[in-house]
Amino acid sequence: MNKNSSNTMALAPNTSNKRETVCIFGTGDFGRALGHKMIQSGYPVVYGSRSTQISNLIPKDAEVLGHAEAAQKAAIIIIAVQRQHYNFLTPLAEVLHGKVLVDISNNVKLNQYPDSNAEHLAQLLPGSKVVKAFNTVSAWALQSGTLDASRQVFVCGDDVEAKQMVMNIVRALGLTPLDKGSLLAAQEIENYPLQLFPMWKFPIFLSLGLTAFFLLYCVVLDIVYTYIYENNNFSFFIAITIPNRVCPVMALILLALVYLPGIFAAIIQLYRGTKYRRFPDWLDKWMLCRKQLGLIALAFASLHVLFTLVTPLRAFASWRTSKGIISQALNNKTEPLNHTNAWLSDSYLALGILGFFLFVLLGITSLPSVSNNVNWREFRFVQSKLGYLALILCTAHTLVYGGKWFLSPTAYKWYLPNIYILSLIVPCAVLVVKFVLIFPCIDKPLTQIRQGWERNPKYSE
Repeated sequence: MNKNSSNTMALAPNTSNKRETVCIFGTGDFGRALGHKMIQSGYPVVYGSRSTQISNLIPKDAEVLGHAEAAQKAAIIIIAVQRQHYNFLTPLAEVLHGKVLVDISNNVKLNQYPDSNAEHLAQLLPGSKVVKAFNTVSAWALQSGTLDASRQVFVCGDDVEAKQMVMNIVRALGLTPLDKGSLLAAQEIENYPLQLFPMWKFPIFLSLGLTAFFLLYCVVLDIVYTYIYENNNFSFFIAITIPNRVCPVMALILLALVYLPGIFAAIIQLYRGTKYRRFPDWLDKWMLCRKQLGLIALAFASLHVLFTLVTPLRAFASWRTSKGIISQALNNKTEPLNHTNAWLSDSYLALGILGFFLFVLLGITSLPSVSNNVNWREFRFVQSKLGYLALILCTAHTLVYGGKWFLSPTAYKWYLPNIYILSLIVPCAVLVVKFVLIFPCIDKPLTQIRQGWERNPKYSE
């Protein structure tokens, strides 16, 4: 009875300014770093270790005791050891009964065990309250204080009060807790640090594949074809000219691919007459990686801007300008200003500048620090309305610059269209279909479907 009462008292909210003592089992890198951070935040820390000798690596204000003695001093025990060493906890079951055990362990590969480490710990010590936390924060980040990249801490557990106590500690350390629910979420939390850019794989592979294709396409048309039929060696185009053609093409296509899955989703919902059926897996995955596709598109657009700025510095550009001046001098004839070309030049530059401005705005609002400070309606306005406007401006920029090649026979070398013609296929298709979808006769039923109306309610089952 007394034991249960003491545990209940320990789990009660702390109303005084003095923070409760925290026990840490394990004196490894993470255990020491976490203890140091807790001491800085005002928590008394006691380490439970096999060796009670004070080491220079242990924070100087921390106490080092045996496991049983250290556990008796705190209601929260952080288990900073690997799963394969959990067996030493079994003899301590009576001491740890009613205590909050915080499992911070990770594995070396995804789904290494059938159950999560936290669930395994809960099975070993059924009388304890196990909470999963801190496994997404690195020891280096705690020691150096550079927590910007890993400030969010996932927390899960079956006991609400115990979980809240751990989340209070997370906040006291200057971190942001995120409640992931019951202990069943521990497997997902443990897999999280092992995933290397999980949402970036498809966008990166797609971008690399398209980039390789367009680079090879330009090399064939601009270098190989010119060398065979005109006997001109333009191999130096590989350094600046060809990348400056591929980058805007990639930026435009990837931006269109950001909005294409939304078009597919609208068509599918109109066809089914309901929103209560899952999209195909390929569409779900595509929609989840739209942010990554947009950021990669912004990177290509930024490279295009840089390549364009250095274009006048190239020897080829200087040679071509000098050749034109000398040709006019020898012929004693000054070519008049072509106002049509002047309008087209200024127009596509203005469209490109405005499109790139909106492109950057979309990228900025994708950052968590910015998106967290706007409401859903504002975020949707920027990402949807302004996003489509950016796509329109960038498409118009390409049309004004490369539209002249559509009807020019010289643009079809080996019967292959110019790269700018290829780049307009996807964005123009997206814009045309989107224009059709905003017609009232289509937009109204689509809005009703997205608000819950069903043409055939049986599909909701």
